[in-house]
Amino acid sequence: MEPSASVVIDLHYLPCLEYFVCLLKYDVVYLEACEHFQKQSYRNRCKILTANKVATLSVPVYNSNSKQSIREVQIDYAQKWLTDHWRTIASAYGKSAYFAHYAGFFEEVYLRKYKFLFDLNFELLTACLSLLKINKKIELTSSYKNYTEKGSDDLRSMIHPKRTEGEYYIYRPIPYMQNFGNNFVSNLSIIDVLFCEGPYAANIIRQSLIE
Repeated sequence: MEPSASVVIDLHYLPCLEYFVCLLKYDVVYLEACEHFQKQSYRNRCKILTANKVATLSVPVYNSNSKQSIREVQIDYAQKWLTDHWRTIASAYGKSAYFAHYAGFFEEVYLRKYKFLFDLNFELLTACLSLLKINKKIELTSSYKNYTEKGSDDLRSMIHPKRTEGEYYIYRPIPYMQNFGNNFVSNLSIIDVLFCEGPYAANIIRQSLIE
């Protein structure tokens, strides 16, 4: 069977390694820009490894509901999530080998204080792809379809926090040196491997792709 040339996938907040492994497989990536917002998904949360546990960072949003367009979801800056997120990230990765190299790229995006969640996620994804030196043609969908065209795979909602651990599509965990604990924790936010492995992060992602 010929591999698909493109994929349709939802846009996540600081996506996990599996997300980037999926992107590697395709020439063209269509980000779903016309869906309804889905609560308790990776669209506004990510997982990182701290000294005590795997922590979930969630971006608070205004009046989100299942009928609201993802492009209309606004970030709630009345809550001090931005300070909390960066404090948690700096505490978890401040002593990592490559934190000083990459922290500024993320701080710059956060300081722009994007009004909409989709815009924040898009800029973070763009920054991560640039740091990884992974070049992909990124497009936004122009309308919502519950199917994909021939030659395109549909990975929308395939990567989800409630999915059973280990139910991976094309991702196999490749251990790397993490900051805390003796047991490797797989499929964390991309910032975990970036801050820990720096320029080697892209190689780890490529090795994680199940052909």
